[in-house]
Amino acid sequence: MLPGVPAGIRRYRDPVTQRVRACIVGAGFSGIAAAIDLRRAGVTDLVIVDRGACVGGAWRDNTYPGCACDVQSRLYELEVAPWPEWTRRFAGQEEIRAYLESVVEIFGLEPAMRLGTEVTHAQWHEADDAWHVETTRGMIVADVLISACGGLTEPLYPDIPGAADFTGPTMHTARWDHGVDLRGKRVAVVGTGASAIQVIPAIAPDAEAVVVLQRTPPWVMPRRDRGIPAWYRSSLAALPPLQRSMRAVSSWAREVQLLSFTRQGVFRTMGERIARRHLEAQVSDPELRRKLTPGYAMGCKRILLSDDYYPALARDNVTVAPGLARVTSTGVVDNDGVEHAVDVIVWATGFRVLEPPLADRVVGRGGETLTEAFARNDMSAYKGTTVAGFPNLYILQGPNTGLGHSSVVLMSEAQIGYLVPAVASGLVMEVDATAQRRYVEDIDRRLASTVWQQGGCQSWYQNGHGRNVALWPGSTHAFARMMRSFDRGAYRTRHRKRGTHVPAA
Repeated sequence: MLPGVPAGIRRYRDPVTQRVRACIVGAGFSGIAAAIDLRRAGVTDLVIVDRGACVGGAWRDNTYPGCACDVQSRLYELEVAPWPEWTRRFAGQEEIRAYLESVVEIFGLEPAMRLGTEVTHAQWHEADDAWHVETTRGMIVADVLISACGGLTEPLYPDIPGAADFTGPTMHTARWDHGVDLRGKRVAVVGTGASAIQVIPAIAPDAEAVVVLQRTPPWVMPRRDRGIPAWYRSSLAALPPLQRSMRAVSSWAREVQLLSFTRQGVFRTMGERIARRHLEAQVSDPELRRKLTPGYAMGCKRILLSDDYYPALARDNVTVAPGLARVTSTGVVDNDGVEHAVDVIVWATGFRVLEPPLADRVVGRGGETLTEAFARNDMSAYKGTTVAGFPNLYILQGPNTGLGHSSVVLMSEAQIGYLVPAVASGLVMEVDATAQRRYVEDIDRRLASTVWQQGGCQSWYQNGHGRNVALWPGSTHAFARMMRSFDRGAYRTRHRKRGTHVPAA
């Protein structure tokens, strides 16, 4: 067993130089699910490449105190791998990662894993109808390239004056430094997004002081997390149909929330009323409550769930400051010009969503990188999955497949169901540019009237042109229906050149 690698997950050290049917980049939820479904369809000649030392993706990389999912655990499991053993309604990071490790072991995916291996370049070659994927451990030649990196991968560090001058430890929530002891320290937390509202309650009781640099207050709804009793877990294990039905109930319950994003009137008003009552019940200080009251429509930015965020902000050792203006060698200066002396800075500033992983390293049929294609087409993809000019490239959790109300695992599963028949066919598939453009025009039309575009805020959902590049405008069930069958008519399809086909092993 190699040090630092969890039990059940082997790290392969053999040189990677091989020809396969499919190369999957990313060993998180999407990559693991894609490998399982492809194998079930007879595509067994595949590899899963990941730069990490173990599987898990975001649930391997995010280890900050308090890290947990913000949708129910029941929606953070794969349909092919139901899990009755969740111990909480909202599972924590360690439990989710352990689940993924178990799935890899149960489905025998270890031999396909190429961990500790980073993709440095990938280019489509017309001569052999294949992707030539250069990695830190050799070359992989693949008929199909599947990006399963996800959008919340690369940490975003804002360009703040003086940040390099700070003399104390700094860390991003997605790259937590467990060697830094925060007990008795003065800590600055920059940001008030999904990571911040989990980490602040976790560190505030032990820190001497916490200053929260808040640019915009989020809408926060009650989380109502709780433990799942052993008798209930045993019942689910003994009755698989019950477990499947509970997953379906959880999914439909989340779909109701979508109405507050896409419909004006009563649905949005109800949500805002619940959130305001939650704030009033947990924060008695009128001045602090004023600071924490959003000035934009609920849902314009990501809605957050927490039962302990507001109480943490109300602690005597926690200060809410109006955004970060600059950093000094010994502290942070807020937007009111007040300097706060701190020992540690925590960047809870999200991810580089507008710079998808691999995009600058993937070169398509015409010599254009995916980054260049996204710059030209305003970061769009056909059904969030394929891009004109990039044959046999499939992107999981691509543009406009994100959600503001439910689990992206459901979206990945729908995408995988869509692409598996195409991969299994052995054909060369490239989406038609006109079909892609018409699809994106429809998506933009549907998004135009939503709170994400009309809610009076700027969010990470939008690019520099104001286009919502992140979110799907409908329900997960509607997306699944759309992805139910591969629409070959939207693609330029041809047989592989003679001698280049790689049969499934």
